[in-house]
Amino acid sequence: MTFADHVIQFNRELKFDEALSEGIRVMNPFVENPAAFEASSQFYRKYYNDDEPRKLILGINPGRFGAGVTGIPFTDTQRLRDFCGLEIKGVETRELSSVFVYELIAAYGGVDQFYRDFLISAVSPLGFLISKNNKEVNYNYYDSRELQNQVEPFIIRSLEQQLAFGINQEVCYCLGNNKNYKYLLNLNKRMHYFNEIVPLEHPRFIMQYKLKQKDEYINKFVQLLKG
Repeated sequence: MTFADHVIQFNRELKFDEALSEGIRVMNPFVENPAAFEASSQFYRKYYNDDEPRKLILGINPGRFGAGVTGIPFTDTQRLRDFCGLEIKGVETRELSSVFVYELIAAYGGVDQFYRDFLISAVSPLGFLISKNNKEVNYNYYDSRELQNQVEPFIIRSLEQQLAFGINQEVCYCLGNNKNYKYLLNLNKRMHYFNEIVPLEHPRFIMQYKLKQKDEYINKFVQLLKG
């Protein structure tokens, strides 16, 4: 099996069986939108059709306008079309984090080089939504201790499945240098998945609060990723 085959099979079988607290639901684009599975499969066949190892970059969990629609972490429909030449017809989304990530990818050397070196995923590869004021909004796996405990078996199972794709376990890069990093660091101390975990600021934080320093963050990320 190629690296792409492993990821596509993982996405096809991805599901969340654990019970969740009332008012929280799982967001699974591969079940809710067949177009997401097809577009993501085309993406992985395009950039991962080999058996070369990759380093892992882990975000928090998919958001509504990125991977929650496309099935590809930190990739909204605009970046999917403009950078990867792939399309989900009839859907148009823009995610701030995706904007930053694809500027980073361009600075690194472009999509071919970046995806040859890295796989982007998330500590929880499925996202969560909670209803507030009659509207569903993103809910991170660590936003409550109860949800974190409910999700942990899924996190461990999913991460171990992904390591079997051919992941370089010398280093893992964590997007989110506060709660996401603390959780992943603690998990790694227990499970010994990686020799080192490198924390990076989350793209959404940069785009919302540090936009004037965006280029500085991109340069920093490129230097760390190229090691």
